Amino acid sequence: MVREIRLYGDPVLRTECLEISEITAGIEELIQDLLDTTQLPGRAGVAAPQIGVNLRAFSYNVHGELGYLINPRIVELSGEPSEIDEGCLSVPGLWEKTLRYPNAVAEGINLEGETIRIAGSGLLAQALQHECDHLDGKVYLERLSPEGRKVAMKKLRETDWF
Repeated sequence: MVREIRLYGDPVLRTECLEISEITAGIEELIQDLLDTTQLPGRAGVAAPQIGVNLRAFSYNVHGELGYLINPRIVELSGEPSEIDEGCLSVPGLWEKTLRYPNAVAEGINLEGETIRIAGSGLLAQALQHECDHLDGKVYLERLSPEGRKVAMKKLRETDWF
């Protein structure tokens, strides 16, 4: 089921998520909801807190590759970090230059409890970093330079939804 995206200002987005200790029917349903919600056009990823669930899981949909990770952790970042345009479904309408590594590897488990690794570059690397940040209670605005954040917060206050 496609779930509503929580917007910046919702406390769930600022809360560090809990590990998933057991794969239950509820967790299977959560993963399906994440996948369904991510499949809408223009979405590269959705983390569980973005749909109001304080658990460590996210889904991604990059270049037609749809997947998910449970209890993910970034295990490797490489390349020279650079500022790239980044947006967030929880902060609609804002795109800001955000410092990200060009390559990332995340490790977690699947619904069968098997360890899986996802390695990506470009947009997939950005999505892995972005979604793991959500699970740590961070929104990309916190990664901006002090001046960049000041500008972004001004734009945020001018939106019709904030």
